[in-house]
Amino acid sequence: MLVSITSPAPRPHWLRAPAPGGDNYRELKSLIDRLRLHTVCESAACPNVGECWNRRTATFMILGNVCTRRCGFCAVRKGAPLEVDYDEPRRVAEAVAAMGLSFAVITSVNRDDRKDGGAALFAMTIRAIRTRTPRCGVEVLVPDFQGSREAMQIVMDASPDVLNHNTETVPRLYRQVRLGARYERSLEMLLAAKECSPATPTKSGLMLGLGETGGEVLEVMHDLRAHRVDILTLGQYLRPSPKHLPIVRYVPPEEFDDYRRAGLEMGFRHVEAGPLVRSSYHAADAV
Repeated sequence: MLVSITSPAPRPHWLRAPAPGGDNYRELKSLIDRLRLHTVCESAACPNVGECWNRRTATFMILGNVCTRRCGFCAVRKGAPLEVDYDEPRRVAEAVAAMGLSFAVITSVNRDDRKDGGAALFAMTIRAIRTRTPRCGVEVLVPDFQGSREAMQIVMDASPDVLNHNTETVPRLYRQVRLGARYERSLEMLLAAKECSPATPTKSGLMLGLGETGGEVLEVMHDLRAHRVDILTLGQYLRPSPKHLPIVRYVPPEEFDDYRRAGLEMGFRHVEAGPLVRSSYHAADAV
């Protein structure tokens, strides 16, 4: 049974991620620094950076590390965007090859300053990886491109293996959580991706613990399935700093299990649900 909202307690034991370290972690850190790349693992203070980097997986963040939106949950820097670095796709492809990846995840900051929202650089990065490492699968976690179907077409024409766009939270909380975004627009863009390439799996994710109810989460899940989304991720929101939105409650693992079962019953092809799950966590497993 999905439980109701309660007051937050001290961080429970199931939310303790191992501290980053180890040979693989240090090697990847050195490689990313040398190639002047950004990862969402570091920029967004992901709790799984130690586990993922030691498994030699990372989510590359293109188009700089400064976001044009001011979402209340995100640790990525906000402000005037950086100039587009058109050599970045080549360096991402070099890192993918050096890491020996069989599956790569590419995301970006929001670039509302650009007409295509950065779609062209996503396409360039997909193609650069395919040229350098032809057998490597590529998932892209894209922004909403301000609702531009033309931008989505640019990305889908590059044939990613998975198109991911996160809805992040329930519609009632959008004004606090996703400033500058619209719930309906996110759903429309997910459907647009499927219409551009019906065979390509689409994916979306939500953070829990921001004040949503169980019924609201299930409604979003139904909406995602109605818009032909194939893969779902559900994880616990963790406050990056005192300046960010507070945690309303910690969602126990048993509730994540309930959502996972509900999602599979709704027809999602894969549901990754748990306190430490993030949108790119175990991404290759979903495919």
